[in-house]
Amino acid sequence: MRPGGAQVDARLIVGDLVPNIKILPLDRVIEAADGSTIMEAAHEHGLYWPTTCGGEGICTSCACTIDEGEANLEPLGRGELKTLAEELGEATVRTRCLRLACQARAHGDVTVTKRGVRPAEASLVTPE
Repeated sequence: MRPGGAQVDARLIVGDLVPNIKILPLDRVIEAADGSTIMEAAHEHGLYWPTTCGGEGICTSCACTIDEGEANLEPLGRGELKTLAEELGEATVRTRCLRLACQARAHGDVTVTKRGVRPAEASLVTPE
């Protein structure tokens, strides 16, 4: 606590800023380990993120729009750009600020839009 009773975020005291990722339209904010991908962070919080390649960066099923915080992501890599450009065209990728959630690593707060993200379903297998 600061003098006067104001609370201080403990992450600021130790210098350990934890990126927050806001996922729309789900309207959920999750914390991510610094340097983790958007999809890794979602999985860590029990969310299903659409993908067909399992996070290898060779499809565009996990592609999301970066609404805010693009500068807080590692730069678009050559492989990621190639995958996105082959599927959607390079101009579309840059104009719409698209990233593969399995490749985009967060180092600060980011807001993304991705339809189909939802809480992972519980196992359909019932315990005996």
